[in-house]
Amino acid sequence: MRKVLVLLAMASILLGATLGFAVYNIAFIVKATDSDFWQYTIVGGKNAEHDLQGLAKVTVYGPPSEADIDLQVSILENVVNTKPDAIVISSTSSEAPSLILDAAYKQGIKIVLIDNFVYDTGYNSFLATNNAVGGAHAADKLVEALKANGTALKGKVGLISAMAGVQVLTDRDAGFTNRLKEIAPDLQVLPTIYTNNDISRSANAAEDLLIAHSDLVGFFADNNHTGIGVARVIEQRGLENKIMAVAYDSDPLEIEALDSGALKALIVQDPHGMGYKGVMFAFMAINGEPLPAYLDTGVYVITKDILEDSMMILDPFSRKKY
Repeated sequence: MRKVLVLLAMASILLGATLGFAVYNIAFIVKATDSDFWQYTIVGGKNAEHDLQGLAKVTVYGPPSEADIDLQVSILENVVNTKPDAIVISSTSSEAPSLILDAAYKQGIKIVLIDNFVYDTGYNSFLATNNAVGGAHAADKLVEALKANGTALKGKVGLISAMAGVQVLTDRDAGFTNRLKEIAPDLQVLPTIYTNNDISRSANAAEDLLIAHSDLVGFFADNNHTGIGVARVIEQRGLENKIMAVAYDSDPLEIEALDSGALKALIVQDPHGMGYKGVMFAFMAINGEPLPAYLDTGVYVITKDILEDSMMILDPFSRKKY
């Protein structure tokens, strides 16, 4: 909270000091428009635009799906050609946009990375969750759920991942696997199944694992689409009291699954904060203010017993100002 207050105070100083009421153009590029998670970041970014009181215009861009990496790169290239004052981007790939972003940075366009780091580019700041810590929290909650259910800490655990080669997902999965080895060494994490960020494919993968492994006791799904897919199978087969599942992120269907018991915990980031602080950092960079190279935007662990009190975190749509 203190960091947020300091950020707002600095922004207020800039508002008072800026002469001529110049309107800065800030491009806000998300990984995908088909996901509530990225819509939550947009709410944060547009709320920042609102609080900047006409000094910045935030324009949102993004491909339909996180699988559309080439399209996101093409969108970025077109955005750079319009010469915005700053770009706030959550890149699906840590490598594909490097040359374009670095060229933009060298042209004087301010670059703020959110959620996923991009290698080999200049940038002004990077805001993201510590995903290895989030993955470790997922392992802790899975083991807690198994113990509460009276299930022995042995057997197999399915790991359903949205995409291969995406650093944030790799960090989550490694954090989960490494922590599980520490606290429940007799639980075996099966080879990761990648589902191209598709809900139906995630459900099919969960179904296949249940059929293939009679000693399967739980799942970790590393984003919202995989979480929805896993929860769908658990609900359809009535396995809420047999299979313990934990997922990353939140959207309405994941929240419903948490309430129904199909998911035992959600590991939740702060997408609103990423979007809000990302735009504020971009505005500060334009005005020559120093920024941290990295800001940890935090992680929350939400279980059914605190669901009602966590809706401000789970549903940033309720925080819209515009």
